[in-house]
Amino acid sequence: MNILKDGTVTDPQGFVAGVAEAAIKKPGKLDISLVYSERDCAAAGVFTKNQVVAAPVIVDRETLAANSAGIRAVLTNSGNANAATGAVGLANARQMQEMTAEAVGCTADQVLVLSTGVIGVQLPMDRLASGIAHAGENLSADHGLQAAEAIRTTDTFTKSRSYEIPLSGGTVRIGGMSKGSGMIHPNMATMLGVLTTDAQIEAHLLQEILSEATEVSFNCISVDGDTSTNDTVLLLANGASGVSISGGADYDLFKQALIDICQELSKLIIRDGEGATKFVELMVTGTPAQSDAHQIANSIAMSPLVKTAFAGSDANWGRIMAAAGKAGVPFDQNKTTLRVGNDGQTWLTLLESGLPTGYAEEDAAAIFAQGDIYVWLELSEGEAQATVWTCDLTHDYVTINADYRT
Repeated sequence: MNILKDGTVTDPQGFVAGVAEAAIKKPGKLDISLVYSERDCAAAGVFTKNQVVAAPVIVDRETLAANSAGIRAVLTNSGNANAATGAVGLANARQMQEMTAEAVGCTADQVLVLSTGVIGVQLPMDRLASGIAHAGENLSADHGLQAAEAIRTTDTFTKSRSYEIPLSGGTVRIGGMSKGSGMIHPNMATMLGVLTTDAQIEAHLLQEILSEATEVSFNCISVDGDTSTNDTVLLLANGASGVSISGGADYDLFKQALIDICQELSKLIIRDGEGATKFVELMVTGTPAQSDAHQIANSIAMSPLVKTAFAGSDANWGRIMAAAGKAGVPFDQNKTTLRVGNDGQTWLTLLESGLPTGYAEEDAAAIFAQGDIYVWLELSEGEAQATVWTCDLTHDYVTINADYRT
């Protein structure tokens, strides 16, 4: 697998993108992103588990259920979530499909729509119409990075990647972009993701692969424990490479590449967590089931006391153990080992067989003072494991979210 330099969602063959300023966000900022395929795409989607869902989530679920083999475009607006907007918002989301279809020359049922931003405000449809038309006029394979820029809200940088994967029938590419910074937590987060590939693969297999990849990537990140109304990851496959994937070794290689790119985009979201100064990888091993390890890791990742300890460079292992203990998964505290490090390979053992070791406090503090912190909790109860990614909780997080709508 080859990681493409400055990779974008338009790196796979047959994909282009257009962007526009529709004044949904502040003037001078891109807020319309249009990803278009020159060929019909098999498509798959994974959506928020929140019971309060935005209009685009409802529309995309319906669209994919009816037409998962003929998608041509994904239209994203930022600055307005089109959530808690009732029948009007639902009609507006469908109108977005119609306006996009007119702009690129397809039918409305070939368009998926995404929205992100403030909840409870109706979309400015006149400005949106103008922006969509303009985006349709400037479609180009060179606009992949701008497409990732246009979907940002509180993100401080664009999140974009692409991979090239040699398979038995030839080479395929996977490109992707995501946005997310706050309200990040499984299942999923205030995050949007658009993934493209020029591989030829049927929609049901595409959905299977995307669901598996999401479980070990976008569903393994947490900034603040809040799950959004709009979370969506879409995957489009247009077959432009001529390389077909149906099973065997090629299927496994493609799936691993998709997992890798989803994990890379997920980690970028955590590194851009609102107010974050620390990137934290939490690995829990030695549980009877993977779900147990994931539940414990999430409990640690969500703990405000743990996250503020990371922010203060305080190697307070007691908070980590307390957060693990409240996860609702039985384990013997006298069989636990807790290690920390800065590279995921070299470890300082803080706790062994449930008791603190004779580590030097300054050594632990030095690890917690770094920008990347790795935490490994071994429970010795089984063979399963899970890894999640989180960040610290700082004063800046409160500042950003205290005036988000102002």
